[in-house]
Amino acid sequence: MNIRRIGKTSLAVTEFGFGGAAIGGLYRECSREAAMETLQTAWDSGLRYFDTAPFYGFGLSERRTGDFLRSMPRDSYVLSTKVGRLLRPVPEDQVPDYSYVNPLPFTVDYDYSYDGIMRSFEMSFARLGLNRIDILYVHDIGAYTHGAEKNAVYQRQLLDSGIKALSELKSSGAIAAYGLGVNEVEVCMDVIAHSEIDCILLAGRYSLLDRSAERGLLEECNRRQISLVIGGVFNSGILATGPVPGAHFDYGPASEEVLQKVRSLEEIARSNGVPLAAAAMQFPLQQPAVANVLIGTAKPASLKRNMELLSVEVPQSVYEQSEAHVIR
Repeated sequence: MNIRRIGKTSLAVTEFGFGGAAIGGLYRECSREAAMETLQTAWDSGLRYFDTAPFYGFGLSERRTGDFLRSMPRDSYVLSTKVGRLLRPVPEDQVPDYSYVNPLPFTVDYDYSYDGIMRSFEMSFARLGLNRIDILYVHDIGAYTHGAEKNAVYQRQLLDSGIKALSELKSSGAIAAYGLGVNEVEVCMDVIAHSEIDCILLAGRYSLLDRSAERGLLEECNRRQISLVIGGVFNSGILATGPVPGAHFDYGPASEEVLQKVRSLEEIARSNGVPLAAAAMQFPLQQPAVANVLIGTAKPASLKRNMELLSVEVPQSVYEQSEAHVIR
């Protein structure tokens, strides 16, 4: 599989990687056996970049990812996790519902400060059982998650001291790169105006359907040599399922407006002889700033099916014709 470099660093990742939310039980329970089988399928498919986070199953995804990778040669893969949430043990009846099924018995406290990031980094090592983390992302900073008022406080924490922690970790060689892991463009623009980050894991905002990243972010990433890692390439499912009844977009039921746009995209793909999902998976890599596209699943069969889509040759005309039917 082709590799691309992360920002100005010497770190390189495979063009497709594995996203670890689903093996933490996102939306449906995932057994340990299913998680290990899915991770093995990812490895056998050539994926060598693995992304996880403390939030995914409240530590469950990190534990499973670390257990799988522990037997692999350390220089054969790249691993990222996230900071910004600290896990705190609570009684089972106080575990919050963040759409993870049977997570570990913790709740989450937000902390984007110097001390919070350092603590989160150390705690991730314990859950992973590994001695190296390559990339740290600041997880879910922004009004999309916190609302404008709370985010102002958290963003100040990050810019006043959190970025210093990340910079020190990189300078010391403890990590190779750092950046943001978010679902919105606006906070990316705010943070890169005041800091020197290497990469952004952007979920759902640079896809065949949602081109929000074209509102200035792509230009800035190219100018500053900041790499994009793209998550949510199917926009919560609709670009995989098509505009079927009950299709989801952006973590909720798709509106009629979105359904109509996807109908148009599906027809364009069909008229060019390619599956919509293949066009969606391959779309972000048309952009040089994009280093990687994450595939997230807890089902080996789904991962195999998605990997098969990479062998489909998507004509450039699909992307050109799609321009009139996207969200910006």
